Amino acid sequence: MSNLGIIGAGPAGLLLALLRARRGDQVQVFERRGDPRRGSAEAGRSINLALASRGLRALRAADVLDALNDQLVPMRGRQLHAPDGAQQFAAYGQGEHEYIWSVSRSLLTQRLTDVAAATPGITLHFNHRCDGLDEAGLPVLKDPQNKLLSTPMVSRWVATDGAGSQVRQALRARGLTQVSEEFIEHDYKELDIPPGTALRREALHIWPRGGFMLIALPNADGSFTATLFLAREGSTSFATLRDDSSILAFFAAEFADVTPLIPGLAQQFIAHPQGRLGTVLTTTWNSGEHLVLLGDAAHAIVPFHGQGMNCAFEDCRILDELLSDGLPGPYARFAALRKPDADAIAQMALENHAEMSDSVRSPRFQLQRQLALEWEKRLPGRFIPRYSMVMFHDEICYSVALHRGHIQQQLLDQMTQPDAQGVLPALDDINWPLWQERVLASLAPL
Repeated sequence: MSNLGIIGAGPAGLLLALLRARRGDQVQVFERRGDPRRGSAEAGRSINLALASRGLRALRAADVLDALNDQLVPMRGRQLHAPDGAQQFAAYGQGEHEYIWSVSRSLLTQRLTDVAAATPGITLHFNHRCDGLDEAGLPVLKDPQNKLLSTPMVSRWVATDGAGSQVRQALRARGLTQVSEEFIEHDYKELDIPPGTALRREALHIWPRGGFMLIALPNADGSFTATLFLAREGSTSFATLRDDSSILAFFAAEFADVTPLIPGLAQQFIAHPQGRLGTVLTTTWNSGEHLVLLGDAAHAIVPFHGQGMNCAFEDCRILDELLSDGLPGPYARFAALRKPDADAIAQMALENHAEMSDSVRSPRFQLQRQLALEWEKRLPGRFIPRYSMVMFHDEICYSVALHRGHIQQQLLDQMTQPDAQGVLPALDDINWPLWQERVLASLAPL
């Protein structure tokens, strides 16, 4: 048994606390915000989360999945909405269990807080702020009265304090790590769609428009949370949507079918905050064996692959296993093991932005999607679509999915070369024996 201190009581910090408490650790969790069970979350602040295989595995390891089941809504594929109102459904996978789950971040946090508060060995400290690190490299904590808290008797610390991590900033200020923070040109804003609409419930809805897009994820109460991703500046951007008339005209022109579903559209748009999106890459995650960064504190990513939470939860599961295997240097081993995968999913999340906002509309993309699924049937365990490797195969590392995904994309690009007139081949035109030889030569068995 050891004493663990966690900075940050978001989903990752709470999950790690539950994993360690179940192994007998005494865990103290410090959170600068108030108890989420005693107040409503700020509207429009957090994109709905997509829970996939990696996150589910970690929640099962903590024996907490049952406490969340009534808040999870299955999303079996993408429902694409064209500008003319036409719709097309594309399943995420072809296996019986190849779908993902929508969950509200605020409700997820509340449920995990409930479970953590009732779990022996866990003590939650809300309204306790971390003000960097002391001379010994330990967190400096202040209580609700802004008084310095004497350092608790903690043998190890984990910082799960999010993309704006105070602990990461303190490590950088001391020259103990280097940090790259790159914001993309698109911001986001959330809008609420109440229950009772005709939107297909078990789907992630996407209105792809090339340079921007709107998405909508279902909630357990029948409502949807819509999120607009749009450039910060420019001719078509958040900067041009500053009053009721410009907002309503933009939505009427670009999202005519969803506009009637959003009550008080202009008022919501103006009232809800505009969030920024970016990638945080940190060179060194740990300070010896007494402090380590985890989740967004170490590797925040853009949300376009639905893997931010899943990656953080996988962090929790892997760190929990390393802390329990009896070998020396668990923090150093954790950082060395996870950084290549964190860098890989950061890259794939950026690449998926282009796919969601634009590529899904392309006939060639749709043909390649059909081909990928067919190769998966013909060569199971050899050819697995990259999206499926990331979302449904938690035994495959992100870095492996990135590498194999690039090889597979090169093969698909070659298979779907248009002819001199720009016409794409049909599935029946594919020389399956020839391409099977090339696929087998290019991809080792998993």
